[in-house]
Amino acid sequence: MKKTYISIFTAALFLMWGCKKELNLDPVGLVTNIDATANPTVNLLTSSVNSSYRMLSNTLNLLGQWDWTNGTVFRNDFIVQDIASDDAMKKWIMDGDQTWMDEVDNFQFTSGNQAFKGIWSYDYEGIARANTAISYLTNETIIAKTGISADLKTRSLGEAYFLRAYYYFDLVNNFGDVPVVLKPLENFNEAYAVARRIPKAEVYAQITADLAAAKTAMPSTKFSNSAEPWRVSKGAVIALQAKVALFNEKYSEVITLINELQALSFYSLNTNYFDSFDQTKEFTDNEVIFAYNHTTGQTPSNGNGYCAPLGWGFFAVTTNFVNAFEANDPRLGYTVDVSKQTIYKLLGEKTGSNKGNDDAPNNKVYIRYADVILWKAEALNEMNDQAGAISIINQVRQRARNTVTITGTTAPAGTLPDRPASADKALVKTWLMQERRVELGLEGERFLDLKRWKTAKTVLTAQGKNFQDKNYVYPIPQGEVDKTAGVITQNPGY
Repeated sequence: MKKTYISIFTAALFLMWGCKKELNLDPVGLVTNIDATANPTVNLLTSSVNSSYRMLSNTLNLLGQWDWTNGTVFRNDFIVQDIASDDAMKKWIMDGDQTWMDEVDNFQFTSGNQAFKGIWSYDYEGIARANTAISYLTNETIIAKTGISADLKTRSLGEAYFLRAYYYFDLVNNFGDVPVVLKPLENFNEAYAVARRIPKAEVYAQITADLAAAKTAMPSTKFSNSAEPWRVSKGAVIALQAKVALFNEKYSEVITLINELQALSFYSLNTNYFDSFDQTKEFTDNEVIFAYNHTTGQTPSNGNGYCAPLGWGFFAVTTNFVNAFEANDPRLGYTVDVSKQTIYKLLGEKTGSNKGNDDAPNNKVYIRYADVILWKAEALNEMNDQAGAISIINQVRQRARNTVTITGTTAPAGTLPDRPASADKALVKTWLMQERRVELGLEGERFLDLKRWKTAKTVLTAQGKNFQDKNYVYPIPQGEVDKTAGVITQNPGY
């Protein structure tokens, strides 16, 4: 059996990609290394890239079967971003089920909490798969034997670089300094060498390098492959470059990159707010830049497993979040129906029919145009162009108020009026913060925003959460610290 490994250090104990013993089942979607050099094929190369996408999926049980103990039943973005924020809670009715989620909500967790073990596992598994794809696609002997076309090879390599960058971006924002692995590990010594945390700035440097490589590999088309529109595109790469720049407060670079993205003329705000999430409009809307392509009825499963816990009473909104919406804002109705305990944005449809469906077809949206232009508004405001920032905020508000409501009506006159002209940088930022919260609610951005704005402690303690300064980064999973005898160090305070 050939494997990739979730724990960096213990990976080498099994000899990555070379384990012959039946220790456990391979993670779902894993591409084996059998005959990679002796008899490689184009399908092996493309499959290795496709496998690298899988750890962005919301499909259930990709890493083990109902392994709640290690937090790997599904990808934990909603727990570590939305539930940790002031927008969401574990369940509509509080109970003792999966208390580790409550611990994240209340900031009463330890370094052994499943949420952190799970997200660490998914991201490093994704990195291992991307590293394998990159190792194949940069091996001239393998390339020559397969006869893969230059265009396909270049684009596939670009996808793998982007995906590796995305996983590292998630890790560095959750944990700060993290180990960096850039190739498949062959033995114990290699694993030991990388089982140490690299300064955050160096991780970002690697992310930046990977995105630069990905960018040159992507065709200048909306979809890098029109037959498979879910693949990484040039637009996705530029957008992630802009997000990385924003998180590093490089505001001039943010504006330049988003101007470059807009010059492609591939994206715009959809007429209807919900179209970005509507499962019947996937890859035909104007706004989604990067999404994981969930499909139903596949073997192995590729459905959106998040819809299953929604049917079990999991994932609810806070009253504070609901109250953040201005009167008659159509976005609230498309986001959640509190009386029906239904979150439509997560279900991808407006009836609740996907609730409880562990194989639902709705995509997971990671980057959309409204988010991107609000990054630009933030950067413009920081660069003292308040007029430019307000103009973008008003574009988002205009789309929202002009959206036909979920009940088919028109919002009353006066709904979501334009923000007036102002040269007050602080005031414009409060408008931006408000707009991001309601526009992007439950999309995994709120907690990241609060941390980036350095307002997390003020906002979350006001909601009764036990947020402390140390919580600006999560603890390194204690198992990683223990397995390396402290070579992988713990974050301060944990």
